[in-house]
Amino acid sequence: MNEYSYQTLNVYKDAKALVIDVYRLLKLYPAEERYALCDQIRRAAISITSNIAEGMSRYSDKEKAHFLEIAYASMMEVDSQLDISVDLEYITQDQFANIRETINTVGKQLSALRAKYITKN
Repeated sequence: MNEYSYQTLNVYKDAKALVIDVYRLLKLYPAEERYALCDQIRRAAISITSNIAEGMSRYSDKEKAHFLEIAYASMMEVDSQLDISVDLEYITQDQFANIRETINTVGKQLSALRAKYITKN
């Protein structure tokens, strides 16, 4: 199977691992949240990798940077929703801290990649 260029990026690989971790974590949530908070977190998490892939397929550096910004914003949405999940006692502070390490890593990678495209102009 052919690999697309976005799939070779460390940021994509790490964001994909984040999505998988989020999905696994959501299995711990109560059933009543399955179609509310869980759904929202899932959509935001998937949006991170989707926007990296879409951005890297764009021709212009400006568009690439724009989609990386959207990916970053989606990641912050996941972070916020997981923070609320701690307050609601759906996940523990330790579980949140573990996944936040990946969020911080991906955030730095997204920022660096975005900077690459905005400094070209």
